[in-house]
Amino acid sequence: MPMVEQKLKADPLQADLTSGQTAENSPVVNQIGPAQSTDKKRQNSLVESIINFSVEFGPSRKDILNFTNQLAVMIRAGISLQESLNSIASQTENKKFRQVISDLKNRIEAGQSFSQALGEHPEVFSNLYTNMVSAAEISGSLSSMLNKLADYLDQEAETRSQVKSAMVYPVIIAVMAVVATSFLLVFVLPRFLKVFAGKEHMLPTPTKIIMAISLFVQGYWFAILFAIAAGLWAFWYFIKTKSGRYWWDNVKLKVPIMKTLSRNLYVTRSLYTMGSLTEAGVPILDTILITAQMAGNVHYSNLWLHVHEQVRQGKKIASSLNGSKLMPAGVVQMIRSGEESGTLGEVLKDIAEFYSRELKTTIKMVTSMIEPAMIVVMGFLVGFIAMSIILPIFKMSSVVSGK
Repeated sequence: MPMVEQKLKADPLQADLTSGQTAENSPVVNQIGPAQSTDKKRQNSLVESIINFSVEFGPSRKDILNFTNQLAVMIRAGISLQESLNSIASQTENKKFRQVISDLKNRIEAGQSFSQALGEHPEVFSNLYTNMVSAAEISGSLSSMLNKLADYLDQEAETRSQVKSAMVYPVIIAVMAVVATSFLLVFVLPRFLKVFAGKEHMLPTPTKIIMAISLFVQGYWFAILFAIAAGLWAFWYFIKTKSGRYWWDNVKLKVPIMKTLSRNLYVTRSLYTMGSLTEAGVPILDTILITAQMAGNVHYSNLWLHVHEQVRQGKKIASSLNGSKLMPAGVVQMIRSGEESGTLGEVLKDIAEFYSRELKTTIKMVTSMIEPAMIVVMGFLVGFIAMSIILPIFKMSSVVSGK
């Protein structure tokens, strides 16, 4: 120890440098450790976020239907509304819907009624749903009303499924026709055309036409795809506008095959909605207004808004519908009978069920008509291309044999 002290006293500058170096090195070592640890945690969290990344959509109609059925069963079993919502939320896989259900529970616990809480989420629960629950709260029949709502949602889902299923087969055939034609034009036909190189003057007109189309498709396929995508986007954007929606809804009611399908669909939806609300005890003016919102076609919506104004002035529903081309005369007559007998809700649902059966029949008829038509079109396209290839071969063989 004395020797150390003597060295320090003999060379104080060296002692300061030594102690300074030690003091600096120690903190630096201590700082590098936590920094590396933080960076590693950030990397791990980034990797986890990438692995767990998912796009979560809002609840589907099936989710809302399952929610309604579960809630009806739990309420009927005597479980409180808050406990039922909490239990359903814990079992719901869709994160956004789980948050909505939890919010419903919190709002009810804060003092709001169930219908008021539902009204805070119009993007999930329709005006019809909220009003039927509101009527059930007044009458004290929430469980039975939820069952009616489930029946309505099930009927609506079945109707949509019927319409979509009617379009599946034609779309598949159309896609196959486009794919097969494109394959023949781009890959098959050019190989055959090499045989006819230098003899273009001898080719028949159909072959010249198909050659021009094939060359155009090969040279400008990217422009064709862009034009198709741009056309589809422009059409979609147009029908989202007010004038475009009015035009498209009018087309659906004018085109021969689509007209029958659309009318049955809109009559079924309107009358089933109106019948469900009437049986639920919703006031008639609110019922008609909600029916206008749920109609699904701007022309039927305008019809029900006209009926709403007429009924508000004291007229009957049947008399307000008189003379309308959108509602069959037989339907108007049955509505009049329901109003006179006081059984309007039952009559409306009976009519809706009748037109639902008519809708199924119409879908089968439309499908049976579209199938052969699409097959004929596809056969014509493929046959025209095959004929364009075979005709010049026959022509050349006849020229050779003539020589």
